[in-house]
This record gives sequence, structure tokens and C-alpha cells, in this order.
Amino acid sequence: MRRPVARRLLAATATLAMAGATAVVLTMPEASAAVSGSATGYATQNGGTTGGAGGQTVRATTGTAIHTALCTRASSSTPITIEVEGTINHANTAKVSGDSCNTAAGVIELKQVSNITIVGVGSGAVFDQLGIHIRESSNIIIQNVTVKNVKKSGSPTSNGGDAIGMESDVRNVWVDHTTLEASGGESEGYDGLFDMKDNTQYVTLSYSTLRNSGRGGLVGSSETELSNGFITYHHNLYENIDSRAPLLRGGIAHMYNNYYVKLNESGINSRAGAKAKVDNNYFKDSKDVLGTFYTDAAGYWQVSGNTFDNVTWSARGTDNNPAGPNPTSNTSVSIPYPFALDATNCVPSVVAATAGANKGLKVSDGSCSPQTPSPTPTTPNPTTPTPDPTTPTPDPTTPSGTNLSIGAGADGTSKADGTSYGNVRDGDLSTFWSPAGSTGSVSVKWGTATSVSKINIREASGSTGAIGSWRVLNGDTGAVLKSGSGAGTISFTATSLKKITFEITGSTGTPKVAEFETYAG
Repeated sequence: MRRPVARRLLAATATLAMAGATAVVLTMPEASAAVSGSATGYATQNGGTTGGAGGQTVRATTGTAIHTALCTRASSSTPITIEVEGTINHANTAKVSGDSCNTAAGVIELKQVSNITIVGVGSGAVFDQLGIHIRESSNIIIQNVTVKNVKKSGSPTSNGGDAIGMESDVRNVWVDHTTLEASGGESEGYDGLFDMKDNTQYVTLSYSTLRNSGRGGLVGSSETELSNGFITYHHNLYENIDSRAPLLRGGIAHMYNNYYVKLNESGINSRAGAKAKVDNNYFKDSKDVLGTFYTDAAGYWQVSGNTFDNVTWSARGTDNNPAGPNPTSNTSVSIPYPFALDATNCVPSVVAATAGANKGLKVSDGSCSPQTPSPTPTTPNPTTPTPDPTTPTPDPTTPSGTNLSIGAGADGTSKADGTSYGNVRDGDLSTFWSPAGSTGSVSVKWGTATSVSKINIREASGSTGAIGSWRVLNGDTGAVLKSGSGAGTISFTATSLKKITFEITGSTGTPKVAEFETYAG
């Protein structure tokens, strides 16, 4: 039987004071007032993660104010950076209604939204017994905040007991320099600190502290729920965690330069075909830090450069396959992004100096030396976002072939709409779809999978040049097919899908789309 984490907190205090004293949350005179650095790991893939860059910056000192900032945007995809200071709790977090949000009381709800940054500033941001829930959303950054003591049972409850929880078609989330903590395990009412399920992909957790919990986090809610993956964990401190550091069900995860102290029952639990690439991590005073545990559904791992300091391993059995005592690789994993590995022997010190909220947003330079990165501006002119310099302006030449947006089986939908989406697929240049504000998205869909490799966005007469930055999305998966700026012909790799979305993320004035044409080639 597992011992409740709460019973071990006192015993762990002395060990933690010696092993990671500088990892305790510190008070700093002034936290960064802007997002610092750029996304890393898998959050850089699938079009990247920029959060609210290019949009308005607002300050919030209550949960209700956070919800109000979301709900007063022009649309659910209008970029916004919310600077948070103070304690966010149940008493100051109410539901707020609006066309650009879908909120609930008792939880910070990022549901059916995109292009958002939440960053702690000033004397710090603490979400006390209040979780952050990300659902059906994309391009989210959470930085420099503390989330603590979120419960799924007892009182008060929030977010199913997860400090940060993601589910239902979530894409591109970067969680950085956070402190996620509980005061016990499931018997004390707590669940996971960092959970992902139901088709959540392209997530990075970096420079964060996860501690004093029965469950660190999971990727996938069951052995058959295998739609999640492409997760990076780097330069994080896991201390006094029973298990799930993390639990992986299917998918790919990359763990590098993390410091694990007192994993009491198990650590990285790769199951149900999951593949974990485990590079230059430091494991100390822990048990069964890597393997497949509590199931016969095997997972896999590739190991390199790790240190196992006072780690014990259980015997192999039907439902227990520890990787140790001499871990070797049983798979190979290709990583698509660049990364610099700190030497393993300095991981405890560099993580202690950088991981967690209110640490000055310091990062490693890849040579065991903490440094403060340059702030990333969050308030350029919101009406004229700078396009990706590597993305060419679409070819204005009209494609040849059949416009698949018109005809049998074609339909559409739109978000933040001010007029009908049907006007983009009627072949009439005198009618148009327009969002209620400067941003929004419109889609074309079919009853069966259709191959599309090119679209043509035609602006209505009198609005030529209004469309600024945009993304073309696979409506089935949320994957970014192309991004750029300006209307016209947009080509990308041929993709079979049932729904394709044109998302306007920046414009001059109110854009007007006369036709959203789609072509097979």
C-alpha cells in the first residue's frame, strides 16, 4: 500500500533543504513584465507556440479579471497577454460570459480559445486551490506562476484535482518556470500536477518544479486512449512524488536535464507503446525511476547520459518491468528540434538555480551556467503583426482545377463571425464573410475525406490588403498546414481531411473574405 505523501513531507524537509535548497520559491523585487525567451522542445513544432504575442497586454489580480480579459477580446483567437499578480482563488474567480470565451467559476478556464499568454509579474502570481484547465484550445503560454493544492475531493474542488490539466484537442502549449505542488496524494484529495489527455499534442514543460504529490502527471487517460504525444520535459525539478513522473500511454516524450529527487514508488512510466527519450537526467534517492509499471502493456525507452544516484529497482514481473538496475535502450527516437544538453553532473545545481516560479526566469546556456534571457516583447502594434520572415507571401495567381468548396458534400463553419460563412463558398464575389472584429476563422468541410493542397483566399471589393497574418489549419487534427500573411493563393503539402480552416490572426481593420476556394492540386 502506498503511504500518503503528506506523511512524508516532514521527513523529506531535511533532505530537500540539502539537495535542493535553492529550488525553494524565492521572493524577487520585480518579476518580468513580459514573456521571457521563446518556446522550446515540441512546443516549437506544428507551427510553433507564441501565445499572445502581437496582441494587447492587460493586468489581472483576480480570477474574474483573467476571465474578463478573455471575454472582452474581439474573438476567441485574438492574441492577448494577461499579466497576473497576487493570489487567485475561489473567492475571486467567477464565470464571465462573452462571445470570445467559455469560462466557469472555480477554475481558470481556457476553453475553445487560442493565442493566449498568462504570465506572473510583480510580487508573484499564486493560484491557490484553483487549477488551470486547457480544453479545445491552442497556442497557449503559461509562465512564472505557482499553482498549489488543487483538489478533486474534499473542499474546495477545482479542475478534477489537476494543477494544470489539458484535454480534448489541445495543441501547442508551453508551460515554463512554474511551481506546481500539492500537500499529499489521492487519499488527501489531490490528483495530478500536469495532466494531458484526449488528443493533446505539442507541449513543453520547462524549468518548472513539481513536488509533494502522489502523482506528477500523465499523458493519456487509459491504455486505449493513445491520441496524445510529442511532449518535452526539460530542466524540471520533481521532488517527493509517488509516481507518474510522468506516466506515458502511447506517443513520444523527450525528457532531458531534469532532476528527480525522492520518486517514492515509480518515475517515468512508459506504457502502451509509448516511446520515451531520456537524456542526461539526474535521479537521486528514488525507486524504479524508469520502466513499465502496473501493467503488461509494454512501453519503450532510449537512454543516454543519465545518472542514477541511490536508486533502487524492484524485481521484474508480469505487470512490472523496471529498466534497471542497468538501464539500456529498447527503442530509438528521432527528435525534430535542436536542443543543448547540460552535463549530467551539473543538473542538480542548474535546475535548483532555474526551475520554478519567481526565479528570475533564468535558463541554462547549455553549459551548466544559468542566465537571464532577453524578454520577448508582447505589445507590438496589434493591427499589423510581423509575418514570419521565412514564410513567403502567397502567390496571387488563381489556381486551376475544380473549386472543391462548391458542390456536393461541401459545407462550412466559422468562429467570431459577423456574417455568414456560406458567403465564402457561393461563387459570388459580391458577398463575403467577415469576423466580428479583426480576427476570426472560417472553415470549409466535407462529409468524406478530401485531398487539398492549395487554397485561394479572395478578398471582397474595397477590402483588398486588409488580411494580415493567418494560419491554415487541418480542421480534423488542429495541425498547422501553413502560416503567412496576405490574401491570395496558398500552397501546402497535399493533405486528406474533412475540414480545413483559414484563421486570420491579424488584420488592418475588418477583413472581408469573398471566397475561400479549395483545390486538390
